[in-house]
Formats: sequence, C-alpha cells, structure tokens
Amino acid sequence: MQKIRLWFGICRPRTLFASVCPVLMGFVAISGVQRCAVAVVTLLCGVSLQVLSNLINDYYDFRRGSDKAGRVGPARALAEGLVSEGQMRKACLIMLGLCVAEGLYLVLAGGWVILVIGVLSIFFAWIYTATPHSLSYLGIADIVCFLFYGPVATVGTAWLQIGTFSWEALLLGCTCGCIAVCVLATNNIRDIEDDRAVGKRTFPVRFGRGAALIGVGAMLAGALLFSLLGLKGYAFRWLMVLPFVLSVFLYVMLLRAKGPQYNLCLFRFGLLNACYVVAAVAVVLL
Repeated sequence: MQKIRLWFGICRPRTLFASVCPVLMGFVAISGVQRCAVAVVTLLCGVSLQVLSNLINDYYDFRRGSDKAGRVGPARALAEGLVSEGQMRKACLIMLGLCVAEGLYLVLAGGWVILVIGVLSIFFAWIYTATPHSLSYLGIADIVCFLFYGPVATVGTAWLQIGTFSWEALLLGCTCGCIAVCVLATNNIRDIEDDRAVGKRTFPVRFGRGAALIGVGAMLAGALLFSLLGLKGYAFRWLMVLPFVLSVFLYVMLLRAKGPQYNLCLFRFGLLNACYVVAAVAVVLL
C-alpha cells in the first residue's frame, strides 16, 4: 500500500483535471455519449497520456537539475530519493505501453485521424522535456499545452463519438486549453528563479512575471469567450459567466501569491476547469 500511495502521488493526481476536463467537454459539445466503451477508453487514454508526460517531465527535470530536494513546489520523488532513475524509466515504459494499447483501440474505433492525434500526443509528451531543445526549456510549451489539453482533446473525443469534425468541440476545447495554460503559467511563475538558474527559459523567465500574469488574465477572459461561442444557441449559456466570476477571484489570489501559495492556485485552476465543464453541462441540459 505504501508503494501504491507513492506512485499515485508521483502521477500528480491533483493535476489530472487538465486531461479529464477536455474529454468531458467533448461529450458536452455533442450533447452526450453515443459509444460508451469508446468514451471510457478515451477518458483513460487522456489520463494515461498526461501521466506519461508527468513521469517523463520528472525524470528529465531531475537529470537536468531543475527538480531538487526541498523545492517550493510539490516534492518530486526522484529529487527526494524516494525512487531511483531506473524505477522511473521503467514506469515511463509501462505508461507508454498502456497509452499505446489504449490508443490502438481508439484508432480501430476512429481511424487515421485518431492515429495522428495519438502519435503527436506521445511525441509531444516526450519532446516537452526530454531533448536539449525541449519545449519547456524554450518557453513555447504553452502553445502545445493549449492545443493538446484543449481543442485537440475535445475534437478527438467528438470525432470518436460521431465520426466527424465538430466546431462546438473546437470552441469548447479552447476553453479548457485556456485554463490549462493558466495552470502551466502559475507553475512557471512559482519556479521562475529555479528555472532561470538551470537555463530553463519558460515564458515567465523570458518575459518576466508581469507579462506572465497578463497572459493568465488574457487566458481567463478567453475561456469565457470560447465557452460562450461554443454554446451559441443555448438559452442558458449566460451560466458560463459563473465560473468566470470564480476565475476573477482566483486571479486576484494569484496576483498576491508567494512561495507555497502558488500550489493552492494550481489546484484551484484545475477545479476552475471542472467548473466550466459543470456549467456547460447545465447549459446543455437546461
């Protein structure tokens, strides 16, 4: 049980809103689930891909010295000596195998479009941290984060259910993508000094904390805009203003945050993503 709890924590369960929410929003975009088994595997595959990305990130950030014992952010198992590099490599391979197995099932269900999405998802999970020119070290990871934790996930989810492209899924996916970028930006603002010390040129490192905070504000406004556009035609779409109001309070909290307070902001941005999904479900049902 102790090992299970350890590895459960290594998977960063508090961050998994980022992969769960866009899949759920994809179901909202098409007003329900038509293929239940495919829907379940889609959700599992989305979570598996994020866990794979998290494990790869932990491994390579540790090797590059980005993650150290006693960091301001949540403790990392490798940095704290709780697992070995060999164990982390093995975990990455296991998760890769699981992603491939789930992905093959979805490819059989959705065809070449899903194959392209799956291959790109695994590729970007690896290149995010694993190479000398990784996205997270060049300050452009926000773009990939927006796409794959947003419209790519929702459009792929809708495609697997109805077999065609959905504009509603694209727009609602952009809502989730905006919130995912807020999570990443908060993480990078918190780690700005540590990242600068190891040459990790995230957006806040390159352009400063102020620019990053402006970017978060723009993403929060974008989340509301995309949600309203994606639910055009629904009488109760004004309900999407409710999670936006919550986001304003969260933004003020982020502006005032210091040290470990950023960790709470991270979790609450994840919850904000879920709030948008719940509000969207309410709009569709009403």
